[in-house]
Amino acid sequence: MTASAENTAGAAPENTAGTAARRKNLLDPGFELTLRPMRYPAFYDRYRDAIRNTWTVEEVDLHSDVADLARLSPGDQHLLGRLVAFFATGDSIVANNLVLTLYKHINSPEARLYLSRQLFEEAVHVQFYLTLLDTYLPDPDERAAAFAAVENIPSIREKAQFCFRWMAVLEGEEGVERLDRLESREDRRRFLLNLICFAACIEGLFFYGAFAYVYWFRSRGLLHGLATGTNWVFRDESMHMDFAFSVVDTVREEEPDLFDEEMGRQVTAMLEEAVEAELQFARDLCGDGLPGMNTDSMREYLRCVADQRLRRLGLPERFGAQNPFAFMELQGVQELTNFFERRVSAYQVAVEGSVSFDDDF
Repeated sequence: MTASAENTAGAAPENTAGTAARRKNLLDPGFELTLRPMRYPAFYDRYRDAIRNTWTVEEVDLHSDVADLARLSPGDQHLLGRLVAFFATGDSIVANNLVLTLYKHINSPEARLYLSRQLFEEAVHVQFYLTLLDTYLPDPDERAAAFAAVENIPSIREKAQFCFRWMAVLEGEEGVERLDRLESREDRRRFLLNLICFAACIEGLFFYGAFAYVYWFRSRGLLHGLATGTNWVFRDESMHMDFAFSVVDTVREEEPDLFDEEMGRQVTAMLEEAVEAELQFARDLCGDGLPGMNTDSMREYLRCVADQRLRRLGLPERFGAQNPFAFMELQGVQELTNFFERRVSAYQVAVEGSVSFDDDF
């Protein structure tokens, strides 16, 4: 018996009422369990791609970073301390939203496979940042302050509050009714705003701003261990963002009326707010400016990234900015390393051919 015959023999008869049942949409309430027939095979392919990109924190060598720490200026040290303090909580916020919101409402078992994998990757990132804090901040009081950054560092607290406001859109905080099922058009619009916020603003802007500081250090020959681990985090985050945007694309195809002009205005305003929150963080990190890194250049970079996210969503650019950082342009090319000096950062497992980074920086 052929595969198609097996599927036909085992399938329940369709159209028993004389009319074909409506094909289920991605955001329809419920909890589909079966992978066959597969409605969204592209999501399954993304899951398989993610499995091939497995890495562990133990592969990151931070020994050379310890020597570099002694070479940092006071301004460098302040920037690095703030940066790892943000890292300490950023991925945990993303993971919480993934479990509380995305997994609950994206009704596709193949998409949930990918989300399960993403949750594992977020856990690896958290472990990596924990290792950074233990390595860079040997003093227990300094580490404790870094882990409490959401409460005691205003520039990080503002970014966290931005995240929490968009989580509250669905999670019922601050007087907003909790959404357990996406029953109405308005429910699904609220979900899309949450998804776009975490993809475009948090993973796609806050994290990309953080990556720029890391690669600025690397461009100066510093903190290669941090840069190596960040290469792998960068790859993961790019894939997370691409998955989320593909979910948005699918929903727009299935329910085109959801993403209207008002939604476009809301998304643009959301990105404007995210740029301002990240710019406050830049002012904290950069102070009066450091060699090759200052608030003005970071403003231009953030606006450039925000425009790229808007373009990906089919919306007009807001800022018309250009990338001021040559070292971020180079990040689009796989790093070439001497194998005997450092582990090659192209960490794909059991994959042949070349793999390029997402070119949107």
